[in-house]
Amino acid sequence: MVTRSGSSWVAQNGARSVYSGGDMRAAVQAALDSLRSGRTTKESVLVQGSGTMTAGSRLSVPSYTVLNVCGTIDVTGSGSGDMAPIYARGRTDIEIPNVTISGTPLYAMFFRDVENLRLGRVALRVSSGLGIRIDNHGRSDRSDKVTNIDIDHVDAEGTSSHAVETYGVDDLRIGTVIARDVGECGLLLNDTTNAEIGKVDAVNAGAGTGYAAFRLANRAGRIGSSYPTNIRVGEVIARGGGRGIFCVSESGGVTIDRIDLADTGSNAILLENCHNVNIAAASGKVTGGGDIRLAARAEFENSSDITIQNLTVTNTAVNENPCATNSTFRNLTLVNSRENTCD
Repeated sequence: MVTRSGSSWVAQNGARSVYSGGDMRAAVQAALDSLRSGRTTKESVLVQGSGTMTAGSRLSVPSYTVLNVCGTIDVTGSGSGDMAPIYARGRTDIEIPNVTISGTPLYAMFFRDVENLRLGRVALRVSSGLGIRIDNHGRSDRSDKVTNIDIDHVDAEGTSSHAVETYGVDDLRIGTVIARDVGECGLLLNDTTNAEIGKVDAVNAGAGTGYAAFRLANRAGRIGSSYPTNIRVGEVIARGGGRGIFCVSESGGVTIDRIDLADTGSNAILLENCHNVNIAAASGKVTGGGDIRLAARAEFENSSDITIQNLTVTNTAVNENPCATNSTFRNLTLVNSRENTCD
């Protein structure tokens, strides 16, 4: 257990004191390092209290560890590289049930080549950086994805980049991502497969950019050379910002049940060189802002098997250019809107 009293921190492992002093990072790291070495079951560190860390430092979380932070880590100064207050690389079986991070991190949480990761409730109240990054980019074989990643609830505000980003992940489950005034995406899935997402709720995500509340890129949803439905999203909400939903660069295999997009600065929906995408399988509405657009770049195979349905479209347009392969538009209610499609 790590506790704060006044300006002092104390870390104890049972009856044994492993740190006493004024440095939050040193106290928590000492507690983590005091856990039983070589363990194959999880041991826990509880942090009670709030404190500061510099952006050029990090807590390195070992395998088979639960780190529960009942307080706020306030990050000061500037950092470089992959520095993050919560960091792990090449580890397994890590759980962070609670943490709040504020200040100026480069990354709030950074996990590279980490398997069996569970994040509970994460609150980010920052003014810079990327929120949560999970990737497999330490591996020479990028097709060897990290697996079994769970994120319960992320509430992010003020990141200069994405709130949550994955790259090279398989078997991903996310409950809710709330993004407010983030510089780029609310949730970005790169080269990610077999994902279940409950809700993405973004206000002013990626304003003035081509990023989106929810974005799929870099062959997200592609398994082998095909696009079976393997990414399922319950709901996407977007207000303002850049785009609402953006699928690009040979991604797809996704079904989004419900959408509610309004007043986006760029396209409400842009599907570009994507395959097997089902938008508003249950219901949805798109109001104002940019259009709903099917498009393609010449360097990739044309978009295919796109379904856009069950939408009320108000004060905008539905555009398809060039004509995609096997695109379907059905049950669209157009209110002061136009449809320019090929079917």
